[in-house]
Amino acid sequence: MTEEKFEFTAAIKKKIGFIALLGFLSVVLGAILFDPSAGHHGDAAGHGTTQIEAEHHGDAEAGHGASDDGHHGTSPLLKRIFVDFWINNVFFTGLAIIGVFFFAVQYVAQAGWSAPIKRIPLAMGSWLPIAAILMLGTFFVANHDIFHWTHDYLYHETLEDGSPNPEYDEIIAGKQGYLNLPFYLARMIVFFGVWYIFFRILRKNALAEDLNGGEDYWRKMVKISAGFIVFFAVSSSMSAWDWVMSIDTHWFSTMMGWYVFASWWVSGLAVITLITATLKENGYLKIVNANHLHDLGKFVWGFSIFWTYIWFSQFLLIYYANIPEESIYFVERWQNDHYAPYFFINLIINFFFPFLLLMTRDAKRHAIFLKIVCSAIVFGHWLDFYLMITPGTLKENGGFGFLEIGLMVIYGCAFLFVALQRLAKSSLVAKNHPMLEESMHHHI
Repeated sequence: MTEEKFEFTAAIKKKIGFIALLGFLSVVLGAILFDPSAGHHGDAAGHGTTQIEAEHHGDAEAGHGASDDGHHGTSPLLKRIFVDFWINNVFFTGLAIIGVFFFAVQYVAQAGWSAPIKRIPLAMGSWLPIAAILMLGTFFVANHDIFHWTHDYLYHETLEDGSPNPEYDEIIAGKQGYLNLPFYLARMIVFFGVWYIFFRILRKNALAEDLNGGEDYWRKMVKISAGFIVFFAVSSSMSAWDWVMSIDTHWFSTMMGWYVFASWWVSGLAVITLITATLKENGYLKIVNANHLHDLGKFVWGFSIFWTYIWFSQFLLIYYANIPEESIYFVERWQNDHYAPYFFINLIINFFFPFLLLMTRDAKRHAIFLKIVCSAIVFGHWLDFYLMITPGTLKENGGFGFLEIGLMVIYGCAFLFVALQRLAKSSLVAKNHPMLEESMHHHI
């Protein structure tokens, strides 16, 4: 019963390839239909936010389109594509590392119920080396178009002739000790490197446990997982500051690390649940029953509420204080014609929809409900990252259309292909896991 092997058939690969092709055609169509003047249609809210930012922060990029260190000539279309790449890089990196995190948490918590599904989140971690290459590549190519703090002119009080530098930004210059290219790149490389090392070690021991059995590997993985979780707690917050919050360089939130983690965590849980339910429907994971699905459903439901709690806490504190330096972040998203609809759609998809549909016990035990809700959540939290990243980079020139949808589909297909390919290379169920017998009798 536990000797299961997932077969990554040619038919599945063709389906994924076909969907990826549709995504590519969507990107091409989006590029053809792209209107560079679409962001300049007299949007009072959009221009107002830029003006507020310039008044309160002296943001050179917002206040006056100064030299972009050689990137001033970047076309609006290319800049929008760069931003879309960054959104997908951050989102799908989160899915990969959350897979490893979920796997590690099960060992540290000594959870028995999840024994049959542990290979699924572990397979998601296989995306990490690809994510690292894409993240570093995008940053090297597009750093000036995404991160305003990367411009050298912001840090010099005077020009070469001794006159005052009108582009000097005192606030950004004050953060140079943390926001500088060598340190930033070093952090990125260390994060990905350590994450991947932990992933390889955990996977190596999981496969060895399949061959040799016993409790030694399980005890070893408990210790390794504890070390990973400690590192993840620090690195996930710092990566949120680096990859998301530093886009709005003048603005900061002490809750951003938690907020990005919450969005990543719910998305990762949704993907794990979606893959589990789909495999179960296709005759795999015979050991998995309605009780396991119920537990996954409870995780998705509960942490959707957790994400909403973090979202509301951050929003309410900033809204109530009404300090211009803080409120600008939500003004750009809430009172801008480009982003306001998605601001509210974000809440509907990521809170009200899963909260209402998964509220009952029966809904959490049926694959069809889980698949519908989890599919919506994956898209909803991708949209959440869109709202975190696009307004700070494209400002009133942002948009949502074929470009965004197409690139998201391409990334999603690539991520799924890598995860399923890894899943097919070993036993689908950890057949010698010491708690597998307990999981077989799991009932709630």
